Amino acid sequence: MTWLNPFGLIFMAVIMIPNLLFMQKHPEGFENAWRCRFVEILEPIGRFGCFAAMIFNVPGSSFGFSSDEAFALYLIVDAALTILYCGVWAVCFRKNSLFRALSLSILPSALFLFSGIVSRSTLLTLFALIFAPCHILISCKNALSS
Repeated sequence: MTWLNPFGLIFMAVIMIPNLLFMQKHPEGFENAWRCRFVEILEPIGRFGCFAAMIFNVPGSSFGFSSDEAFALYLIVDAALTILYCGVWAVCFRKNSLFRALSLSILPSALFLFSGIVSRSTLLTLFALIFAPCHILISCKNALSS
C-alpha cells in the first residue's frame, strides 16, 4: 500500500464541494448555539484526522484491504455514501432541519468509520470514533436549538 490513497482523496474532494459552496454563500458561517468545550475540542481533531487519514496511509497504522472484494466493497459503499451526502446537500441546501443535521453528520461519519475498518486503517478508525459522536451531537444540538 502506497502512502497516498487516491480514492480517499477523490471521496474527500467530492464531499468538500457542497461545504465549499455553503461557505461561499454564507461567508459569515454559522453560529454554534451549543457549547461543550470537550466536544468542541475533540470534533475538529477527529474531523481533520479523518480528512488526513482518508488521503494518506501512515506506515504502521494502515494495513490495506484484506482482499480485492474488500477493496471493491470500499469503493461501492464509499461512492454510495458520498453520493447520498451530496444529494442531501442538494435537496436540503436552504432548509435547516433535524433531518439535514442528522444526515449531514451521520453520512460522513459512516463513510470515515467504514473506510477505516475496511481498509484496516487504525488511525482512520480511531479518528472516526472521535469524530462521529462529537459531530453528530453538535449537529443535533444546533438543529434543535434553532
